[in-house]
Amino acid sequence: MFASALLRVSIQLLLLASVLSQTIIVNNQVVPADESTIAPAFSLLEGSSSNSTADLFPGERRQLTDDVIANLTSLGLTNMILFNFPDPAIVPNGSIIGDCKTFPDDTVVFPGFITSRVFDLLLGGKLIQTKPLASPCYSEYGNQDAGKCAEITAEWSNDSYIHTNDPTSINAILYQGTTCVPHTVNPYAETCSLGAYPTISVNATTTAQVQLAINLARNLNLRLVIKNTGHDLSAKSTGAGALSIWTHNMKDIQFYEDYEEGSYKGPAFKMGAGVQTFEAYQAANKENVTIVGPEGKTVGITGGYILGGGHSPLSSIYGMAADHVLSMEVVTADGRSITASETSYPDLFWALRGGGGSTYGVVTSMVIKAFPKMSVATMTFSLTTGRTVSPDQFWQMVRAYFEDFIKYTDAGTYSYFNISALSGNYIFNMAPWFAPNMGIDELKNLTAPFWKAVEDIGLTADMQPVYHEYDNFYDAWDNSFPLEAWGSNLLRQGSRLFPRANWQDPVKLSDTFQAIRYVVDSGGLVMGYNLAPNPKSGYPDNAVNPAWREAVLHAIDAVTWTQDMYTELIQIWSSVLTFDWGPVWRAASPGSGAYLSEADYIEPDFQHSFWGDKYERLYQLKKELDPWDVFYAQNAVGSEDWEMSGFVFGDLPSQNSKLCRKGTSPVH
Repeated sequence: MFASALLRVSIQLLLLASVLSQTIIVNNQVVPADESTIAPAFSLLEGSSSNSTADLFPGERRQLTDDVIANLTSLGLTNMILFNFPDPAIVPNGSIIGDCKTFPDDTVVFPGFITSRVFDLLLGGKLIQTKPLASPCYSEYGNQDAGKCAEITAEWSNDSYIHTNDPTSINAILYQGTTCVPHTVNPYAETCSLGAYPTISVNATTTAQVQLAINLARNLNLRLVIKNTGHDLSAKSTGAGALSIWTHNMKDIQFYEDYEEGSYKGPAFKMGAGVQTFEAYQAANKENVTIVGPEGKTVGITGGYILGGGHSPLSSIYGMAADHVLSMEVVTADGRSITASETSYPDLFWALRGGGGSTYGVVTSMVIKAFPKMSVATMTFSLTTGRTVSPDQFWQMVRAYFEDFIKYTDAGTYSYFNISALSGNYIFNMAPWFAPNMGIDELKNLTAPFWKAVEDIGLTADMQPVYHEYDNFYDAWDNSFPLEAWGSNLLRQGSRLFPRANWQDPVKLSDTFQAIRYVVDSGGLVMGYNLAPNPKSGYPDNAVNPAWREAVLHAIDAVTWTQDMYTELIQIWSSVLTFDWGPVWRAASPGSGAYLSEADYIEPDFQHSFWGDKYERLYQLKKELDPWDVFYAQNAVGSEDWEMSGFVFGDLPSQNSKLCRKGTSPVH
């Protein structure tokens, strides 16, 4: 017994020495924590799991393998077992995994200093201890800087680049808890804390780094999140006490002029997981081709955007962005790197194209189709009620615009508009009407009946359209869409896909129009997209919501409030979105659905709203591919098996709380 106690003391002293000298333990000896210590074990790191016809990027050739694990284990590296691949003979179950994800106050197993040092060493120095973006405005993190704070404050809401370039900043700060924001966002904030920001992040640029992070998260039952840019409105890229994989710096781009994959032969791009819209479109424009991507400038195109389906200004011609993926390099929940395509792991490939991010694995790159260069015509206009425009005239104009949604999408156009009365006057803004493969004259001919209706209503003098014409998609897109707004804690959004059938029945069209107006008249903001991702050329079988194939209108409703409102009033106002406006929109579009990336945070029956009759297959695949429940995100496939232990405004799950299996959550 004495010898056993002495051994424990010796180990504790050894660990203490390791902490004080920033060393690690190899073969029971304290050694410097530097890369030279483990370099020999990584001699077999270069590998290739890909059976795609696209070469792996340099970072993707850096892979963790069984041989590397064996080499590291033979070194006797401290806590190396935490980075092992799972034993295939052990079938995980709830009792093994645990009822709740390991939290920072679970000090026995949460990554401490020693594990973090080893982890950082294995990662090559890519481990980040989180400091919130706005921390220079406060004293808690020892980096208070008035000048830096002023810069962050000035850019916070209008410059999405500063957020997408930060390891942990996200758009959905309401669900993060707004625990560290500039005082212009929350004038009552006095301190800065992590809240729902992950505790640590991996700046991943290699497959091996992704594998190490997944293995550690699985073996310690840590909450794992993946952040590319942080655009998602459901806070999928954050979580209290989590380990985050930040894929933003996987920026490789390779163009193939004549790529072959399955039955496809033509131009294609391979793009890393961190490539953003502006980078992807610039690359396509340089090669005189066009790709299907977002309207948002800083969205990560090969991240959650495509994994969630991805609607586009080109959707009425080419469908959803997910329809044009040829293959993906993926690290799955067991830490293995594989290629998913029509012929390699086809079920996973089916699920990844529309089944949602943070669900089945971490994608490190995709190969996507490219299309010919195209000309584009655009049109913008606006209308505001006032001295010369009555509310009745305003809504007559909106109804006239709604009338021909099918005709517009059949012609391949896309329009983005918003309607509100937040200022006291009704405001309609078309920004823009986007017409691929058209010139100005063709766009004028297409919309002539609408403008004739505007004349008949008596609004010609109040609505002066502005036209532009471009010889390529990139310039049209770059000049037409603004940089995204970011990070408001005074806003909630929902959405609905309204089907073509509603425009083929006058009664249903009237119901649709009245449902949209109901939200505006009730104090909401409506943003609409007239598009139809059901191209004449067809589309592949994938996990994209079937409701998209029937839609001609993707509408977003938003409720806002002010900082000085009482919490109880905000809670009531927030609930209006889900429990008043939502039922009105669903009643006008029975059997349809919503877009998972721009939907209500607590969307009722999200499973079928986001995936229709495909959900049961997606859920079954989730259980087969991730039996450890490594991957979780709000409203993701399988998320109904879990719950947060805290809430915002009474009914909004707070990411700033503990994640537990449903029915086991403690009060936290």
